[in-house]
Amino acid sequence: METRPLGTSDIKITPIIMGTWQAGKTHWVGIEDAETIKAIRAAFDAGITTVDTAEIYGNGHSEQIVAQALSEVRDQVVYASKVWVGNLKHDKVIEACDRSLKNLQTDYIDLYQIHWPPGTFNTEVVPLEETMSALNKLKEQGKIRAIGVSNFSHAQLEEAAQYGKIDSLQPPYSLFWRKVEQDAQPYCIENNISILAYSSLAQGLLTGKFGPDHQLREGDHRAKNRLFQGDNYKRAQQALDKLRPIAERHNCSLAQLSLAWLIAQPQTNAIAGARHEGQSSSNAKAAEVKLSQEELQEIDAIGRIVTDPLDDNPVMWDWNS
Repeated sequence: METRPLGTSDIKITPIIMGTWQAGKTHWVGIEDAETIKAIRAAFDAGITTVDTAEIYGNGHSEQIVAQALSEVRDQVVYASKVWVGNLKHDKVIEACDRSLKNLQTDYIDLYQIHWPPGTFNTEVVPLEETMSALNKLKEQGKIRAIGVSNFSHAQLEEAAQYGKIDSLQPPYSLFWRKVEQDAQPYCIENNISILAYSSLAQGLLTGKFGPDHQLREGDHRAKNRLFQGDNYKRAQQALDKLRPIAERHNCSLAQLSLAWLIAQPQTNAIAGARHEGQSSSNAKAAEVKLSQEELQEIDAIGRIVTDPLDDNPVMWDWNS
C-alpha cells in the first residue's frame, strides 16, 4: 500500500489505518483477544502499517493487544496513541506516555495525540500551553515523534498549534458524518495537517450490514449513536440503496467504496477497526478502489441525504438518551 506523509513530519502512514478501540473491549460486545490479535496482524499482512490506539481503550488493554500483535515487526509499523483528557496536566501527560510505552512494549510512540479537548466530560480545564509543553518535552526526549490532536475544533486546533507543531487531527469523519469539512478541514489543508478520520464507516452503518429492522445487542454503544436513531437511520438506508450500484460497478463492498471515497478527500486518511482477519484484509483493499471525479461527486451527493438534515451538534453520540 502506498504511504503518505504524516503532516510535515518524516513519518509515513498508510491511507487506511487499523483502529483498535474495539481491542479494549469496553463499550463493545463479543470481542475476543485472540481474534483481535489475528485481525491486527492480518491488517499488517495486507499492507496496513499504521495502527491507532489510546490509553483509555480498555484502560491500556488495547495498547497491550497491539503490542502482542505487532512487537516482532515494530520497526515496520507506525504506532499512534492518545493521552486521555483527564491526564492533560504536565506531569500526568509524561506519566501517561510512559504507561503507554510500557503497554506497547516500545521505547517510542510515532504519533501521540490529545484525545479530547481540555474540559471535555467535565474534566479540569488544563491550559493547552501546559499540555503542549509536556508533549514538546516528550518529543525532545525521543519518546514521541509527532504530536496530534483528536476531536478538536478549528479554533482549538489553531490554539494548540501556537505552542508546538501539530501534524494531525483525528475527527469523526465519514460519508455520513462530515462536520469537519465545514470546520477544521480547510485549516488542515492550508497548514498541511493530516486528517485521521475515525468512525470512517459510521460505526459499521456504511457496511450495509445493519438493515432497516436491525436491533442492536444490549450493551452495544451504537444505540447512542444519532445515526442509528429514528429518521437519521431511515435516511441512511435510502443512501445505502443508492450507493450499492456504484459498489457493484467497482466490484467492491459498500465499506470499501465508503473508505475509498474518504481517502480521496483532501488530507484525509481513514481509521477502520476490525473484529476478525477478513475485515482487515477487506478494509485494506479499499485503497485499490479508484473513483473518478464524477463518481466522487455522485457519492458526495448521496451522502448528503444523511448529512444535510443533521443539526449542528458536532458530537455523534447522544450519551444522555
